[in-house]
Amino acid sequence: MIKFLRRDAKRFSKFGKGKGKKASWRKPTGRDNKMREKRRGYAPVVSIGYRSDKKIRGTIEEKNPIIVMNINDLAKIGEENIGIVGNVGIKKKIEIVKKAKEMKIELKNVNIEAFLKKLNKVSEVKSQNGSLKQEPKKKENESK
Repeated sequence: MIKFLRRDAKRFSKFGKGKGKKASWRKPTGRDNKMREKRRGYAPVVSIGYRSDKKIRGTIEEKNPIIVMNINDLAKIGEENIGIVGNVGIKKKIEIVKKAKEMKIELKNVNIEAFLKKLNKVSEVKSQNGSLKQEPKKKENESK
């Protein structure tokens, strides 16, 4: 998929340099604009020929995306669908990922193995720190 960028996007931050998704498209205008003339060696300009086929439009890896907001939404995902974890908190996300691994469901925006590995590391560190905690020392008043 081609990322269409504004004319001087690589030059100015306000036009999208280093902004990734926020880089916005503007149609090139101007008498001497090389992009408008679609000259070779310049960035591509939005036109009909770049559109994807109807069959694969709106799909991810030729599978229909389904947003997962809770564990019940995982039941809706079949072999022809792919899950996308929605904007949920960490507790729900942990539950969703564990259940997805159990049901062998593919999630697009979460690497299940890496997520659970990181989660285990964090829990180990917390358990080690919890057992090593020392009681704060009482300060003795020095009055002379």
